[in-house]
Amino acid sequence: MLTKELLRVSRAGGGYHPQFVDASTTDLAARVLGVYQGHVGETRGDLDAALTDLEREADDFKLVRGFAKLLERDATFETRAPVQPRRARRRVFEAAEAVGVVDETERGTALETASDHFGVAPSALDGALYADRDSRQIMTAFDPRWGPDELGTQYNLSLAQTALFDATEVRVRSSDPATLVSTVKRLQLLYEIVSTASGREVVVTGPDALFSNTRRYGTRFARLLRTVARASEWELTATIDDRGTERKLHLSEADVHVPEVDPIGEVTYDSGVEAAFAARFAALDLDWELIREPEPLAAGEHVVVPDFAFDWRPGHDSGVRKTPADGSAFRVYFEIMGFWTPEYVEKKLSRLATVEDVTLIVAVDDSLGVGDAIEARDHRAIPYSGTVRVKDVRDALRPFEAELVAESAESLPASLEPDDDVVSLAALAAEHGVSEDAIEDKPFPAHELVGRTLVRPAVLDDLGERIEAGQTLADVQELLDEHGIDDDSAVLSRLGYRIEWDGLSGGTVRERETG
Repeated sequence: MLTKELLRVSRAGGGYHPQFVDASTTDLAARVLGVYQGHVGETRGDLDAALTDLEREADDFKLVRGFAKLLERDATFETRAPVQPRRARRRVFEAAEAVGVVDETERGTALETASDHFGVAPSALDGALYADRDSRQIMTAFDPRWGPDELGTQYNLSLAQTALFDATEVRVRSSDPATLVSTVKRLQLLYEIVSTASGREVVVTGPDALFSNTRRYGTRFARLLRTVARASEWELTATIDDRGTERKLHLSEADVHVPEVDPIGEVTYDSGVEAAFAARFAALDLDWELIREPEPLAAGEHVVVPDFAFDWRPGHDSGVRKTPADGSAFRVYFEIMGFWTPEYVEKKLSRLATVEDVTLIVAVDDSLGVGDAIEARDHRAIPYSGTVRVKDVRDALRPFEAELVAESAESLPASLEPDDDVVSLAALAAEHGVSEDAIEDKPFPAHELVGRTLVRPAVLDDLGERIEAGQTLADVQELLDEHGIDDDSAVLSRLGYRIEWDGLSGGTVRERETG
């Protein structure tokens, strides 16, 4: 993004039109690049002087300064001096005070005195006195990311970003709406999705509509345009506050492109609160699969995109998915309302009031004080302060979980007789597509439940005959492995044995004391 004073716009016809560059300015971009490349090893002052000369020759000095502004971030400047300038100044000023400097001769005397302390020549010390000033710093390297053509492309993008910094509202249509919405959420921008006669569009609150944090918000807002411009087709209409006059800015893929460098660092979550919650919930390894940013929900003429969804998938691998495996699972949506503006909260509440036929849980920051309002809209509210407690969310899910387990149990046969001699409850539950809770209370007429494993009595009898007290645990585990039994402790306990551990080297099977 350029600085505000480098903004070039036309207000012809009452609009707001950034003055984009085209192929006719490629030569000028190349000359600015050449100035930088030709001043490696020289001072910033010399570089600035050369750029000033170029500004005088160009039709628009702002364009030269704009190109230079983009290239400056690719240049490295360093302070080069035999003595750290601050130390040099302190020592020379102390020597000058002792000498009583009023002319050049006495100045030279003070420099000689101070230079003896550092062991450098007086002229070298003189050069070090102000070597840390910007104008005297040396450009030690210049590694441009762009050639002349790409510099023009980047200039147009930066110019548009600068113009949008004064936007109060931006409406965007994109051929890649999913990426657009995902980016808006990750950048923590205030937004809504509305339906129009020609389709849905994302409406984003602009930096100039806020009363605080505009610089921080504006920087994130500027990054949004980079994502918008990556789509093959897009259209953006912004309302600009031009020093009290409202103007319209229109952009499309014909105006702005993104150079194939400097990609945006992807942000996984909108906030640390969401990231922390997702990590802790996934670690529980529940039968709920956590989906990040599920499909949009219709809310009247608008659309709501919840932060998460919980899909009921017994036996699934834990973790957080971007999209569900399929749409057949029972789903509970989950929204985290952070510290938002009162206006945005009111908008969100009005949207939630029109969301129908979905189950929605909303975690609400205590400072918002809108928990009752959410409950009144038939959604479950979970208050939080700082961190969303996983236990609270789990408790909110339990009633659904209990119903789902009961339904699963009813769909199963009255008793279960698996074909295998040995099978774990988890494997049997996965085979039937239900949770372990749904099957563990079922009768198993051909098996005995040992720990969390079903074992045929004949297998237990065989093991009972072959296992003896005094055998090493390693030998016994080989016998258990023959039957595919992993739960060593439970089976040995069932047979009347315990393990006497011998440090980390292994153990010995002993008879378990009774009574």
